[in-house]
Amino acid sequence: MSGQRANEVLALSAEDVASFKFGINFRKNPNDGKCYLIYKEEAGLKACRNQCKHQGGVFITDMEDLNRQTVKCTKHNWKLNVSTMRYSNPPDSFSQEELEVELLDGGLRLLELVPQDPWLEEQRDPQPLEPGEATVTYLSHACMALSLGGVRVVFDPWLTGPAFARGWWLLHQPPHDAWDLLCSADFIYISHMHSDHLSYPTLKVLAERRPDIPIYVGDTSRPVFWYLQHSNVKLTNIKVVPFGIWQNVNQHLRFMILMDGVHPALDTCLLLDYKGHIIMNTVDCTRPNSGRLPLRPDLLMTDFAGGASGFPMTFCSGKYTEAWKEDFIRTERRKLLHYKVQLVKTLQPRVYCPFAGYFTEAHPSDTYIKNINIKNKAEDLNAEINKMAPNVTTWTPKPGATLDLALALDPQHSDAVRAPPPGTPVYKDRWDFQRYDQELRSAVGSQVFKHLAWVQQYYTWAGFRNYNLVVRVIETDEDFAPLADGWDYLVDFLDLTFPLSRPIREHNYLEIRNRVGVMRYVVLNGLLWDSLYIGFQNRISRDPDVYHHRFWDHFQVDLPLTPPDWEGFLRSLPDPPDDSHSCRVG
Repeated sequence: MSGQRANEVLALSAEDVASFKFGINFRKNPNDGKCYLIYKEEAGLKACRNQCKHQGGVFITDMEDLNRQTVKCTKHNWKLNVSTMRYSNPPDSFSQEELEVELLDGGLRLLELVPQDPWLEEQRDPQPLEPGEATVTYLSHACMALSLGGVRVVFDPWLTGPAFARGWWLLHQPPHDAWDLLCSADFIYISHMHSDHLSYPTLKVLAERRPDIPIYVGDTSRPVFWYLQHSNVKLTNIKVVPFGIWQNVNQHLRFMILMDGVHPALDTCLLLDYKGHIIMNTVDCTRPNSGRLPLRPDLLMTDFAGGASGFPMTFCSGKYTEAWKEDFIRTERRKLLHYKVQLVKTLQPRVYCPFAGYFTEAHPSDTYIKNINIKNKAEDLNAEINKMAPNVTTWTPKPGATLDLALALDPQHSDAVRAPPPGTPVYKDRWDFQRYDQELRSAVGSQVFKHLAWVQQYYTWAGFRNYNLVVRVIETDEDFAPLADGWDYLVDFLDLTFPLSRPIREHNYLEIRNRVGVMRYVVLNGLLWDSLYIGFQNRISRDPDVYHHRFWDHFQVDLPLTPPDWEGFLRSLPDPPDDSHSCRVG
């Protein structure tokens, strides 16, 4: 593949450069309207795009910063210290990519080092498609079954069971032939390790029927299937592929996996090229491929719903009143909808389909979350796109419905979508709560939790320390009331100690109330904390009200790949068990 090239993104005259003040200077390219930040200091100049890494928001002056070093995003109040090109809110999180600054005769050029867009390697002209040759069938949530010249590809199969412990459940009823479509696939793409995409209940059934089915994943720093060998799911043909390289299936079909610019260790997205026609699936990526995507794809599929986080629904105390939460959720929902509309306007796909947002908080214990966590509707997003980008055909999928790409690309046809058979249900009306509740409750009585020493054993295994944060963890019942016989303890992550009271020094503080069954199941199996946080299985308060990126990133992405050795732990302990709970906070 070709090397990098330097693109000029902004040119300023000597007079403009002479007008720079020390600190942050805002500039806009009059030709394309794109904005930049230029920081002046004694050592020289540094520059970056005026675009937040999170969701592409624009930075403005941070009025609280008297040193003219920090800017604040207009979308979510993320803050960037332009002097260091590091984000200060959330702290200890991301860095901003710098632009090259070239000074010529007193003037300035900003250059961006750009790798050639990898999908342009061996670019192919689109060939005519016959009706029925390239079809896309919606099964559930982010699961699509594609037939491309007789090759069947399935995305992110989630057909049964919950996700994130028991916090998410399928909104739609998969069609009656969903399992047959999945098990007969030529290959499967799984975008990332979140359990609404990597569904072990679904994969367990698949493995029993066809354990050798090829499954492709991106080469993320934390392997997508990191938990496979501990899951009792016997899949034998996992294929990890590098990013940005075409993978040839046959002479007409190839695919490429790309990483997310904000969460490169976690999220990926997919390009499919069938006879020169591009199908793009951005899945959950916040900034797929750092915002560099092919223009005019034939089919674009993205998430749309929002509500896929514990924030702010599970937060309490301070500003987190019901009115504040409702206003925040409503505002964020509008922002996400606007962002998706702008993405579609920019990329101008021939066909757009919102998916990967069809979940519900169906469990009876999560009625509060279901009522407050209002999500975008695919119909509303498509209606807005129809107004703002009228040349784009939109598709709101229903279970079992099939899009014929050849017909969708032909302006003479208006019947490109084949409806599911009559009587096919759309929404699920029953879920097997008892089965999965029982699995989670099985961890509660484990011998491990009869010993005080489990707390130190677990957090030592977790490996997070040297961070000035004190966390209080309280085991609770279903209503988040502390259990009389549950554990209630403090962890001081500065030196990884377990005090009985908060330290005297100035420190950050989190209080996390976790439902006991989910917490113990996560601990016992060495699972990531996304089951607790994204699954709405806790309630959180914090002082000060600051998001601790390092902490959450570690416990949701960077825990060890092998579970704690609880058998060895139990063998090392004296009898009888210590059930005094002497680490209970006073």
